Amino acid sequence: MSNYSTQTKLIHNTYSVDETTNAVSVPIQQASTFHQNDFTKFGRYDYARSGNPTREALESTIAQLEGGSHGYAFASGMAAVSTTLMMFSKGDHLIVSEDVYGGTYRFVTEVLSRYGIEHTFVDLTKLDQLKKSFQPNTKAVYIETPSNPLLKVTDVSSVSELAHEHHALSIIDNTFLTPVLQQPLSLGVDIVIHSATKFLAGHSDVVAGLVVVNNETLADRIGFLQNSCGAILAPHDSWLVMRGMKTLHARLRQSVESTETIAAYLNQHPLIKNVYYPGLPSNPYYDVQKKQAVNGGAVVSFELVNGEATEAFVQHLQLPVFAVSLGAVESILSYPRTMSHGSMPDQECDARGITKGLLRLSVGLESCDELIADFEQALASTTLSHV
Repeated sequence: MSNYSTQTKLIHNTYSVDETTNAVSVPIQQASTFHQNDFTKFGRYDYARSGNPTREALESTIAQLEGGSHGYAFASGMAAVSTTLMMFSKGDHLIVSEDVYGGTYRFVTEVLSRYGIEHTFVDLTKLDQLKKSFQPNTKAVYIETPSNPLLKVTDVSSVSELAHEHHALSIIDNTFLTPVLQQPLSLGVDIVIHSATKFLAGHSDVVAGLVVVNNETLADRIGFLQNSCGAILAPHDSWLVMRGMKTLHARLRQSVESTETIAAYLNQHPLIKNVYYPGLPSNPYYDVQKKQAVNGGAVVSFELVNGEATEAFVQHLQLPVFAVSLGAVESILSYPRTMSHGSMPDQECDARGITKGLLRLSVGLESCDELIADFEQALASTTLSHV
């Protein structure tokens, strides 16, 4: 399987055919416990928190797709993030991407800080700032690229190299691009995290998180924490993620194509103040994105002139759902200020450029022409009285 492309591995992998029945769908094993045939030597499974065949199939598959050795499935993306960060101890220091998901910001600032784990938020797109931020107790650099919601692009190889020079781990949230568009382990990253709720599952019907490593020591640490903390993914949810991943390549191909067209349309509209999409040749991160990823992905953020115009625009839209989350078959429009980054104080949002005019669009599988027509009528209804 290792010689196949990621596109093919999504369909043909270790769990493509069930060994027992030859079924072409992974069985959903709902058992919470497993009979042991021997009094002193237990079998492969004993209690479902510690291991479940359906969850194991998903974990093995995501490891294969990311080019890793071990995968772990969690009850949510934040369960994956929080369990991974529980590797660290009192007195440790973490460098975290400044433009990071609001839930990660909340966990770092309000949970880890209570346990004496220190942090510094750094714009990781500026390597000189990163170099100055390392401390003797720095244990990891946490990367999010493209970042949420401004889609800043971090040079993954360079940041990972700097982390390793300082004997620190590099951790990346690869949710926006998935292993189809970006392979962080091949760029030197130690730990890859996904909110599988998003593009991997892709249908707004399951909440899940995944972690992949390619190192036995890290695998032991993550596996121990997964079992100890217990925020594991249920069998049926594991099956839903695996089913969603089978169409990931096709979904991304269509969504990215539409995103590129929509980003170009927004970039020339007079009511749009800024467009943030690393797939645009005019974007400052275009070259580094092109170097480390297949394309710019299927998320674009854009900024209207103010909050009033933004609200009027959203109220006139008809096709995208206005909701939290991203990466689904339907286009999802979000307002980061009160949604993805609602847990971030206003002054921190302001400092990061998450303005009251900023919107984030995850482009789905609708007709691109009809999406643009919807944007056109909504922008036309956003009159000068809103500007």
